[in-house]
Amino acid sequence: MTATPDIVCRDLVRIYRSRDVEVQALQGLTLTVRPGEMVALVGASGSGKSTLLGILSGLDTPSAGQAVVADVDLGALTRRGRTDFHRHAVGFVWQQTSRNLVPYLTIAENVAAVLTIAGVRGRRRAARVREVLALVGIGDHGDRLPAALPGGLQQLAAIAVALANRPRVLLADEPTGALDRVAARAVLATMRAVNEHEGVTVLIVTHDQTVAEQVRRTVRIRDGRTSTETIRDDLGASPGEEFAVIDEAGRLQLPESFQQALGLRDRVRLSLQDDHVLVRRGDDEVVR
Repeated sequence: MTATPDIVCRDLVRIYRSRDVEVQALQGLTLTVRPGEMVALVGASGSGKSTLLGILSGLDTPSAGQAVVADVDLGALTRRGRTDFHRHAVGFVWQQTSRNLVPYLTIAENVAAVLTIAGVRGRRRAARVREVLALVGIGDHGDRLPAALPGGLQQLAAIAVALANRPRVLLADEPTGALDRVAARAVLATMRAVNEHEGVTVLIVTHDQTVAEQVRRTVRIRDGRTSTETIRDDLGASPGEEFAVIDEAGRLQLPESFQQALGLRDRVRLSLQDDHVLVRRGDDEVVR
């Protein structure tokens, strides 16, 4: 029996309106992430990736379509249901460390505060605090304030806070965006270890291709829709195999590099063959 996906997006649309201006940030985006996967969502600024993350975290609502995270239909949540979703189903790591940690609490107290709000107290709380701090490799820094730690360790602390209540899904918005290369690698290595040890499903939003190359599945988003996916069998050993995504309406986005290399623009000619589709430019030259 196939496990239910931890993230399902069906034809998501998000429109922002301001007086006479209308911006369509998502234009029918579809995405599925299976339990235990670690996926990178890559896209340029304005592609819609941060909008998607806001919806998946329950901080924003779509204009149309459906988003289901950890078996929770986010469009049907009540206020109480949304609070429960944030406390138990999903963890979130922001790029800005100031949004992840309470500055006047120690790292251990930050983790404990999340557990206290969820009703976990006493020995169970203390044991879980020690467990998650050890899991992310900062067990020796629990008694320090966030400002006393460098940015990389602050992000590790943020991951510990996000994991405190054992969420099914961990969402990360540019978690390495403000870090140097060494710290960024350490944070990504920790997220992979967390993914494997805890079995938590991880979705990382980033514009950095080097980050995307450190996970097995990369989904590229363009113009508010998923355009291509790259699957890597061996991290770092090969660039992986790239797939174009066809949505339910039959739309397919070719990578921009392909379009530029082959001179594809405006319209192309299509011809169905036995095992492939032939593509011709307007001058009828075969470019498949």
